Amino acid sequence: MAPLRGLPFLLSEGMRVHLTPPALKRERISTVEAVSETADGGRVLFSCAHDLDAAEGIAGCYVLASCSDFELGPLDAAFEDLVGRLVVDERHGSLGHIAEVMETPANDVWVVEGPDHGEVLIPVIDDVVSTIPVEGPISVRVMDGLLDL
Repeated sequence: MAPLRGLPFLLSEGMRVHLTPPALKRERISTVEAVSETADGGRVLFSCAHDLDAAEGIAGCYVLASCSDFELGPLDAAFEDLVGRLVVDERHGSLGHIAEVMETPANDVWVVEGPDHGEVLIPVIDDVVSTIPVEGPISVRVMDGLLDL
């Protein structure tokens, strides 16, 4: 399994999940029985897929879980929810809007484009971004040297 772009891998043992799109000849609801994380996602054993035919039957499915089954960290957000959001620095004011989210091995990086500072690369780490609100501008604390002043 691989998480959707921009989302962390969040499945854990015991979660009750829905497999979509639904099919007539397989279970639509399953339980996560085992999880082992890998570099590009994870290996998951579902209660509905204990043999090869059943496993092939769920290949390509999306796995949906209830939000109440897990907690997102303060910096977890889908890429689609970030692009276009306004970024405001505590000291320098508006930096512009997020144009792209780059994935790096260490952390994500926001490419912020604005009229005053041009393109600014913002590392998505606790020291720079404390939380990502659901709506409104995202407040950051840009480290010295990231802006051409």
